[in-house]
Amino acid sequence: QIQLVETGGELVQAGGSLRLSCTASGLIVSNYWMAWFRQAPGKEREFVATINWRGTITDYTDTVEDRFTISRDNNKNTTHLQMDSLKLEDTAVYYCAVRLGVVNTRGAAGYDYWGQGTQVTVSS
Repeated sequence: QIQLVETGGELVQAGGSLRLSCTASGLIVSNYWMAWFRQAPGKEREFVATINWRGTITDYTDTVEDRFTISRDNNKNTTHLQMDSLKLEDTAVYYCAVRLGVVNTRGAAGYDYWGQGTQVTVSS
């Protein structure tokens, strides 16, 4: 059974940093695009970042560009999201996702497997 588990979310002060991790079981993530999405209360799930199977191509939404860094460790079947200079508007549940398709997409419908999410709360 394919399973994605996110860890690392917690309460953090604005301007601080967090490192989220997503570990997969049931598939070898080196074959696939992996991504992070987030969803705040009352809002739609939005794209945050994605990384290709080689780790050579990344894509970020404008609001996190230059603050967040997505990476992957295929030997550990894991992807990470390093979040620096956190802002209040970064507060959300963050979800890890896997895409089986060969071409990148920012749309949630393009991803095939999802984790249960980890809560990130940024306070003033």
